[in-house]
Amino acid sequence: MDESLLSLVIVLVFAFLTPLVLDRFRISFMPIVIAEIIMGLIIGKSGFDLIRGGSWLDILSTLGFIFLMFLSGLEIDFSAFKTSNKKIKLPNGKQEPNRLAVSIVIFLGIFVLSIGLSYLFVWMGLIDNLFLMTLIISTISLGVVVPTLKEANIMKTGIGQIILLIAVIADLVTMILLAVFVSISGDGQGNMWLLLILFVAGILLYFVGRRFKNRSFIERLSTGTVQIGTRAIFTLIIVLVALSESLGAENILGAFLAGTLVSLLNPKPEMVRQLDSFGYGFLIPIFFVMVGVELDLWSLLSNKELLLLIPLLLIGLLVSKIVPVFILRKWYDTKTVLASSFLLTSTLSLVIAAAKIAERMNVITAEKSGTFILVAVITCIVTPIFFKKWFPKENGYEPKQKVTFIGANQMTLPVSKDLDKDLFEATVFHKKNDKPDSHISDTVFNVTELPNYEEEELENAGVFDTDILFISTGDEELNATLAIHAKELGIERVISRIESPDLASLLKEHDVEVFSTLLSTKAFITAVIESPNIADIFTNQETALYEIEMRNSNYHNMKLREFPFVGDIIVVRIFRDNESLVPHGDTRLKTEDRLIVTGTKEFVDDLMRELQF
Repeated sequence: MDESLLSLVIVLVFAFLTPLVLDRFRISFMPIVIAEIIMGLIIGKSGFDLIRGGSWLDILSTLGFIFLMFLSGLEIDFSAFKTSNKKIKLPNGKQEPNRLAVSIVIFLGIFVLSIGLSYLFVWMGLIDNLFLMTLIISTISLGVVVPTLKEANIMKTGIGQIILLIAVIADLVTMILLAVFVSISGDGQGNMWLLLILFVAGILLYFVGRRFKNRSFIERLSTGTVQIGTRAIFTLIIVLVALSESLGAENILGAFLAGTLVSLLNPKPEMVRQLDSFGYGFLIPIFFVMVGVELDLWSLLSNKELLLLIPLLLIGLLVSKIVPVFILRKWYDTKTVLASSFLLTSTLSLVIAAAKIAERMNVITAEKSGTFILVAVITCIVTPIFFKKWFPKENGYEPKQKVTFIGANQMTLPVSKDLDKDLFEATVFHKKNDKPDSHISDTVFNVTELPNYEEEELENAGVFDTDILFISTGDEELNATLAIHAKELGIERVISRIESPDLASLLKEHDVEVFSTLLSTKAFITAVIESPNIADIFTNQETALYEIEMRNSNYHNMKLREFPFVGDIIVVRIFRDNESLVPHGDTRLKTEDRLIVTGTKEFVDDLMRELQF
């Protein structure tokens, strides 16, 4: 067998074994990409030296690097930049700061401090390039921050959103800085001006994608063997990568730009999962294993200067985050601030990218490049552990979701009263009735009367200052108009009562959830006639169905048969993302799973407390 092909087989086998080893030994604290780098160390120059490289590995590793940068761009959630006028009080009684403003201030502090620390490293003679060092110290790994926040169940909290925003801003800025670094340090001159062509091309492609995204023929060609959406994305990646290289920039800039454009177009979750599956299931593991293969630990450990650089760089990374993040001490306790600083110290993909590019351009040596990568690996292993250990559980508190109903009727009024008061804060807005003795003004319900349903009147009354908006007036045209306006204002969930199929289709294109009284009643009556026992489940409190979100990381990856909770409970279904699973004894629970259970209300409440805290 060809040596290059044999090396590829070895790399793929070890990439396949990595998650199995982590699962077998329950190593949950280590990100999978770090484990892949360690596998590379075992089979590469630092270990058994089994890999000889060659064209197969070079091409697939490069494609993995490109796809990693694409997914890094896709990972950026631009909706995080939307500001909210809601005044939220923290559990300690203080008012939450403006998330975007404080995040920008903190990142500016990180960047300025990174420049100062870089000067110090240059003065000590540990590195020659100030620009490169600033980039490496100031970058933050979104790939570590996002899953850690999700696992801690604080992604949607104020502090979680601030941490996320700082990481997103750092990711964007340092990627642009990397492109500038390549243009300045490269052989060609004036490449920075040529980069404008790349960004203009990206903007044009964005508007083309936006124009055609919701066309009916695109929907028709997105199924079966055509998969036009997937083809379009891969074409976009290759076009921008080719253009990036033609203009003298690095290919990863084009890939990252492609990812940000796709993110701005709000792809369907199914599409994102397909791309993640392809990238993290095939190409990206090859790249990370090869990073470990090419890392020569023995050369690093034998060089005293590089040995000194490792702890100093770790300290520099930590100091650059702790000092600016301490501004949050005005609103949060010291343990929360320190834990947040440690998590923001994690850095990986962009450091590897910068180190590899700088090595290829002869700005730094291979040994120094390996040192930067080793420090990045250490941060990704250590920082999430300290974050989980120090972050106070009480700050994982999520404020009640605000639910607003437009239209008071026999459906919205009882629902507003029956919603769980610990989780939701419900308000009903209704147009003033001609009859002053109407039951709608009953003090049992939290109803606010308005002169009319004009958009300006609703905005002045604070109707659109909500998390979930349910629109159920007697006029479905009005329902549709208000629903579209609410989505334009950035409300995450808008539910509208619509009976017309054509109007329902239009609203679905605007990501509005549609509720039909006629269809719901018809489906329930059919169930009552054909399957009375099933219908009884929805009306009998003792056998009702309940949805519980699994948040307790202690039960992550645990088999249902090993679950210690006992009681009168049956798990009927498990929803994971958009996938519906039929539970078995060997089914493993995952954080963010939504369990559909039935059983006695007392036991359901116990289970809910166990899984959500």
